Amino acid sequence: MTNEADKPAARGFFKRLRAKLNQGPAWLTTDIKELLPGRKIDAQILDDLEARLIMADVGVEASSRILEELRRRVVRKELNDVDALLKALQEAMTGILKPVEQPFVVGAHSKPFVILVVGINGAGKTTTIGKLAHRLLGEGKTVMLAAGDTFRAAAREQLEIWAERNRVPIVAQQWGAEPAAVIFDALKAARARNIDVLIADTAGRLHTQIHLMEELKKVKRVLERLDPTAPHEVLLVLDGTIGQNAVAQAQEFNKALGVTGLVITKLDGTAKGGVVLAIAHRLRIPIRFIGVGEQSEDFGVFNAAEFVSALLKSETRDAAA
Repeated sequence: MTNEADKPAARGFFKRLRAKLNQGPAWLTTDIKELLPGRKIDAQILDDLEARLIMADVGVEASSRILEELRRRVVRKELNDVDALLKALQEAMTGILKPVEQPFVVGAHSKPFVILVVGINGAGKTTTIGKLAHRLLGEGKTVMLAAGDTFRAAAREQLEIWAERNRVPIVAQQWGAEPAAVIFDALKAARARNIDVLIADTAGRLHTQIHLMEELKKVKRVLERLDPTAPHEVLLVLDGTIGQNAVAQAQEFNKALGVTGLVITKLDGTAKGGVVLAIAHRLRIPIRFIGVGEQSEDFGVFNAAEFVSALLKSETRDAAA
């Protein structure tokens, strides 16, 4: 059986991730090798490393966990030079991310398999839906889209463009329609047409907008009337550029809906990428996919070791190898 990370497409995505994540020298390890030749790994060096982690959106909790492990290894005299320190750093970061490395799988028990896509405006929900549909079609699945964002005037049109591009059917109603009704009708249509996967868009909302969060809960309740197990995946799309705000968003959406998977977008450009560790440490919700650009090839399955390797610009592809 071929491992996902060994497939040509996955290897290609790793190269794109490495090129686009924190473009330029690694934010975390730059200058460390120059500072340390012949110097003992001491408390000052570890304090500097902790400060860099926190500034890179890793967050206080995850940074503390990483540094606790490094300090233990210093006491045991296991970190005698910079290469050993950086290898230990890579292992500690991979240890945080490995438990949330749980790829998305369409369950065979449900047809259609219903994916409810949620998140705030601007996080990249519509683009994620289009890329996910493209990926599922490539796996031989039939797909239908549901335009459940009836609040934003252009939302339906944007989703229709993706439906046309992927040549998949879409269920939509006029602007201002009841979102729960649109998605309910889509589920009935998907059943009638024997569709494998229904991907439902929802209106972007801040996690602090209680009335809109209640609307999402209503969508879940209405779906359950037709299929008590639906939705089968609640996929939260998070913008990787917003740092610790992404952690707060994930907490509130999870509290309201029971998020089953994450997509972290916009990890190219200004995003430092450290927030992925903060989210993994705090919430332990599976990270299904990450995005590093607008093209379909910029959307790939999350792999903990490869992500850390790209983050640190390490020559070692797999820290666990």
